[in-house]
Amino acid sequence: MIGISMLIVVIGFVMMTGAQSTDTQFDAEIFSAMRTKVAPMVCLFGFLSVIVGIMYHRKKK
Repeated sequence: MIGISMLIVVIGFVMMTGAQSTDTQFDAEIFSAMRTKVAPMVCLFGFLSVIVGIMYHRKKK
């Protein structure tokens, strides 16, 4: 479960990457909803899943 959660976190960080603005050219895409809202929520979900994975205790038979 922890491995899958870490993969979700990595996917969230990859969603935040993209083209950059330079000194001579401004790229308005840096303020897109995916980069500012969706990707941080994916990372948050991933981090919370990691915490659940650490705290989860299997019941022994």
